[in-house]
Amino acid sequence: MGMQPDHSTLVSVLTACSSLASLQEGRKTHVLVLKSGYESHISICNALITMYCKCGSILDSELAFRQIDHPDVVSWNAMIAAFARHGFYDRALASFGEMRSNRVEPDGITFLSLLSACGHAGKVHESLNWFNSMIKSYKIVARPEHFACLVDILSRGGQVEKAYKIIQEMPFEADCGIWGALLAACHVHLNVKLGELAAKKIVELEPQNSGAYVVLSNIYAAAGMWGEVTRVRGLMREQGVKKQPAYSWMEIDNKVHFFLGDDASHPEIHRIRLELKGMKLQMIADDDIEEVFSACSC
Repeated sequence: MGMQPDHSTLVSVLTACSSLASLQEGRKTHVLVLKSGYESHISICNALITMYCKCGSILDSELAFRQIDHPDVVSWNAMIAAFARHGFYDRALASFGEMRSNRVEPDGITFLSLLSACGHAGKVHESLNWFNSMIKSYKIVARPEHFACLVDILSRGGQVEKAYKIIQEMPFEADCGIWGALLAACHVHLNVKLGELAAKKIVELEPQNSGAYVVLSNIYAAAGMWGEVTRVRGLMREQGVKKQPAYSWMEIDNKVHFFLGDDASHPEIHRIRLELKGMKLQMIADDDIEEVFSACSC
């Protein structure tokens, strides 16, 4: 129609690319950003940081960040979140330090990103320090998402009882995300008692949540409690709860490929299985090499 996009248009398109994890379309939009002369616009650069991060290109996220003359708190948060998402705890920490040296005050989202970085790096003790620092040193009120992240970190670190204690001490009711993190940890660490409690809370909040029933059934099965497995499955049928299939997807050459669990309908399934077999053999070979070096060092 002959109309030119403004910065709001470009931010919206980049946000869409982020949601779809479409790197190719994101790069095309970035070209349009350059052609339109918006390469230093702070809102667009912030959107570029997030888009490249979610599309797996952390280097491009950094380049977009360096285009900003005076990063604001949103810019720093986007960059810290990008490092956190890719598991670069030290770089997220360095960015926080640089942010403070530039006299930009952190907010709740900043600390949520730092907690996320701790989660990806398995930094349980550090996560508690950041959480306490946020409340005591920076006087920032902890929101449900902060507690959810902390519970998830503690649960993954095997500190299930401590995670449950934090849930009990929260100033508000836990949501399904928080109980779900605890339930998943109970499955890994085979804590039947807390697993039952977490599943019950999830079902109370979301009666049709099939995941709670399935995970609880798996906990019972791992504990050899087959009578309880039968009871939970029967309860699912009584409540009319249907297990929702999980799937993943990826884009290759402008085509989106969907993958369901145990689904062999993809036209390239034989090549996929060959690649997976090759990866498995490579991992086994790497483990053998490590064992040899360990034996030599002894």
